[in-house]
Amino acid sequence: MVPLGWIGGVIGLLLATGISLYANSLVAKLHEFGGKRHIRYRDLAGFIYGKKMYRVTWGLQYVNLFMINCGFIILAGSALKAVYVLFRDDSLMKLPHFIAIAGVVCALFAIGIPHLSALGIWLGVSTILSIVYIVVAIVLSAKDGVNKPERDYTIQGSSINKLFTITGAAANLVFAFNTGMLPEIQATVKQPVVKNMMKALYFQFTVGVLPMYAVTFIGYWAYGSSTSTYLLNSVSGPVWVKALANICAFLQSVISLHIFASPTYEYMDTKYGVKGSPLALKNLLFRTVARGSYLAVSTLLSALLPFLGDFMSLTGAISTFPLTFILANHMYLVAMNEKLSVVQKLWHWLNVCVFGLMSLAAAIAAVRLISVDSKNFHVFADV
Repeated sequence: MVPLGWIGGVIGLLLATGISLYANSLVAKLHEFGGKRHIRYRDLAGFIYGKKMYRVTWGLQYVNLFMINCGFIILAGSALKAVYVLFRDDSLMKLPHFIAIAGVVCALFAIGIPHLSALGIWLGVSTILSIVYIVVAIVLSAKDGVNKPERDYTIQGSSINKLFTITGAAANLVFAFNTGMLPEIQATVKQPVVKNMMKALYFQFTVGVLPMYAVTFIGYWAYGSSTSTYLLNSVSGPVWVKALANICAFLQSVISLHIFASPTYEYMDTKYGVKGSPLALKNLLFRTVARGSYLAVSTLLSALLPFLGDFMSLTGAISTFPLTFILANHMYLVAMNEKLSVVQKLWHWLNVCVFGLMSLAAAIAAVRLISVDSKNFHVFADV
């Protein structure tokens, strides 16, 4: 909202919701294409295009999930720092320290939870954590908005800066709605798979987006162009309430990271033939080394460039746009070619071209934003 303003932000969010629902529905409808279930995005791409595209899709998906996980580590570190500042604002510990702590906790969680289906009760905990964060963020923001004097909603910066930040914000919007792992999620859906997945998508992109809309719009209304990237840094209220919300954000980030890292963990387990009990010593050691190394690299990059908004822009540009919009439209075009009219084919080609250009523009904007922030804040910045 900050780089887009009220009109651009509201229209952008609504458009991102609609096109994300459309693109994900295309992928969902291909889940049983060719008479077999495709439980991984790369499997679906490989089936339609061949082995080379299998590798390309896995590369894009890996980058997407890696960048998402870096974002979660930065978010977890920011939440920990916010708790620390509430009780000891002495500047002895900086954001990179908290990012390192978050990385260690994420690694311990990854070692303890061997696979996605083992999350079990943690999914229920995740829901509760999300509700607590949403309620606190909305209530405290609304209270501040009522008591706060006039806010400034103007888009900051020079004309060229506005152009780049608005372009980067477009990538943020698509990043917020898309995972790049819909087939992996759909693999857990009961029959009829396509019908039930479509119901889930309709629910997610109607009722499911309302809490995000509420936090986004109320937060921007309350603080205007001064709104922090991490909203809880802007709110005022009882210390214990803010601490609770930040702890919830930290724990939710740890759980969410594990979900998005699961395809990578599953790939490593499969590649190195991990079998037997998850508690077997060799399997524990493997998870410690493999997952610990993966998260160590993620944590180092997160601490090196802890610019959450910029990471979201870059992720949206180089992986979310190609995976969710370009690839989805082209896969559907190739798979359903004989069943599509000329107009429908032109429509999908238009989507491929438009989103391709948007992806390129957003990538350039994101790289520039990271470059500018790196000059302003230096690496391992305490932002």
